[in-house]
Amino acid sequence: MNVLAIFQWFEQHINYWTITFLMTIESSFIPFPSEVVVPPAAYFACENSELNICLVALFATIGAVLGATVNYFLSLWIGRPLVYKFANSRFGHICLINQKKVEQAEAYFDRHGVISTFIGRLIPAVRQLISIPAGLARMNFAKFVLYTSLGAAIWNVVLCILGYWLHTFVPRDELFAQVEHYNSYLNYGGYALGVIIVMFIAYNLLKKQPKQDTGS
Repeated sequence: MNVLAIFQWFEQHINYWTITFLMTIESSFIPFPSEVVVPPAAYFACENSELNICLVALFATIGAVLGATVNYFLSLWIGRPLVYKFANSRFGHICLINQKKVEQAEAYFDRHGVISTFIGRLIPAVRQLISIPAGLARMNFAKFVLYTSLGAAIWNVVLCILGYWLHTFVPRDELFAQVEHYNSYLNYGGYALGVIIVMFIAYNLLKKQPKQDTGS
């Protein structure tokens, strides 16, 4: 995928519909980086009165939920055998999906339950695939949409803040290079945030466990 070409096309056609469309693609099984959409959109919103940075985050989140919903229902309807058959197919590999990635997403969902649809939206290696095990497990759809929306909203707000920061310090002709540069930092930040949330949830669960009676 020529990310630079997509970035240039997006720069020429940027609006709320293209933001939603590209984020729907990003959140489905088609490989596409959200970092090429939201930070530049926020950057352009800072210098373009036709865009609002808060609406950029909103429509990016709507797109993310739509894409995740595609994965959810596809997994729900076709079932585990066909999901793994797709993951092992040539087209699945073109989409950067393989059996190991699906197994990791399922294991993550099994470990953390329904809350994983929220946490998973913040973790780069899991974000696009966490809706697959949610569909396979027939997770309550209302909860799925709620947790996906919350996780996607947090991630998109972080990306918008990055776009605002880039607008303050980076000339437009250096924007793509800087977005690529800071993408790795965003990934590390996502991993760290995911670990912190998991630790917080585990702490609260352990704290709520009743103490065993040690009396004779």
